[in-house]
Amino acid sequence: MSDISDKHPHVRGYGMAGSRSRTRLLQRLEALGVHDSRVLEAMARVPRHSFVDEAMTSRAYDDTALPIGYGQTISQPFVVAQMSTHVLAGATPPTRVLEIGTGCGYQAAVLAELVAEVYTVERIEALYDQARRRLADLGYRNVRPRLAMDGVLGLPNYAPFDVIIVTAGAARLPEALYEQLADGGHMIVPVGESASQRLALVRRQGDHFAVEYRDAVSFVPLIEGTR
Repeated sequence: MSDISDKHPHVRGYGMAGSRSRTRLLQRLEALGVHDSRVLEAMARVPRHSFVDEAMTSRAYDDTALPIGYGQTISQPFVVAQMSTHVLAGATPPTRVLEIGTGCGYQAAVLAELVAEVYTVERIEALYDQARRRLADLGYRNVRPRLAMDGVLGLPNYAPFDVIIVTAGAARLPEALYEQLADGGHMIVPVGESASQRLALVRRQGDHFAVEYRDAVSFVPLIEGTR
């Protein structure tokens, strides 16, 4: 398995201790049922410690969500692995993915290791600015961050997308995103109140949209509207 420093030789705070922490995290993910080698390799290559505050660096490879400010978190690695596995679960390999909720940019970076083109939308300008700089500094040229006051509306001007991934919990299925799915594409979105969210998979075939509910999850709330 490749080392983070193979692709990102200048990432901060990475050394032997970090390498051991990353290895333990990957072993934990496998023990929890993450077996897609593409996802594990992608998560091995992404320097999660570069997406958290320096004070949190020592916990960067714990399998837990961590605060990133503004009431948001960097998702638990197991959840990122789950979501990334679902991204790859379509009948054909995806090439264009839309992420709603950039946050610190970590999930977008993992997706960038897996698909050719990632669009990602953030509504909090400070987080957008930080994520855009981080992703650029780490060399992720195939990630296209966008600032949008209402991410639930997606990016219709750039549609269609093979996969849409929503990284915050929606009170209801965001139907405004349905038409931005390519025919044969799918959307992954946590739905429900924070204590009872489930992961919904919406698959498109022509004008028909099939919804299937999967794992119980816990995400910060998806905020609709401009403020």
